[in-house]
Amino acid sequence: MERVQQLEKAIWNMKPIPIHHTLTAVKNGGIMIGAFHGENMVGFSYGFAGFHNGQSYLCSHMLGILEDFRSHGIGAMLKEAQRQAAIEKGYKMVTWTYDPLESANAFLNLTKLKAICSTYIENCYGDMEDPLNRGLASDRFQVEWWIQSPHINENDTDDWTAYKRIPYELTVDGEPIPLEVDASFFNDQEAVLVPIPRHFQQLKKEHFELALDWRIKTRHIFQALFTQGFAAMKLIKMNDEPVHYYVLKRRTTLRLESEDTK
Repeated sequence: MERVQQLEKAIWNMKPIPIHHTLTAVKNGGIMIGAFHGENMVGFSYGFAGFHNGQSYLCSHMLGILEDFRSHGIGAMLKEAQRQAAIEKGYKMVTWTYDPLESANAFLNLTKLKAICSTYIENCYGDMEDPLNRGLASDRFQVEWWIQSPHINENDTDDWTAYKRIPYELTVDGEPIPLEVDASFFNDQEAVLVPIPRHFQQLKKEHFELALDWRIKTRHIFQALFTQGFAAMKLIKMNDEPVHYYVLKRRTTLRLESEDTK
């Protein structure tokens, strides 16, 4: 737990969670997993037990990896180890939050892990002062990872190019500009593609007002889609556009655990 505290400081430059809290959580249904390079811990995941509407689940609260060890698949390995540990404890669902405009997180969570999202939380953690979050509302997707569902093992073979895309424009510098659409845009659609910037942190650093525009407009789009019964279930990376695309489908078409366990 002391090593985890050291990683929290190194990764987020924030005050770490007290050991008496993490230790108690792990002794009561929580899960803490470390990733090691030799004797050194370079990443970790931490989750604690949750309970809602008569059903238990695992709240995956933190996943962090030292900068020099990112982009090597460690995050996916930590999540798979967490999934196996959660199944052993009897959990059917794991939930966590992430910024919907962070495309790397979206690709890991939805495309690789096969989590889904139909819950949007405005300013989830209030004003945050760490470098990744400073200056913008801490909006979050709250994902659901149905770790024992058929959806986890299904291969998505749909032709996503046929789905209706929400359009965007370009600045004179080639940066993407989000466009608002009326709720009728989604009528009679079984699937929709929603664009987000490929490199949101870079956009935020170089064009803050444009990053803010993406935050507000995508907030409205996702909230409208979730209200109409859609769920984000995949992120498609584009090599020839300044955006990537979320794929959203009707939640009722996904083979998840029964809805009474949501």
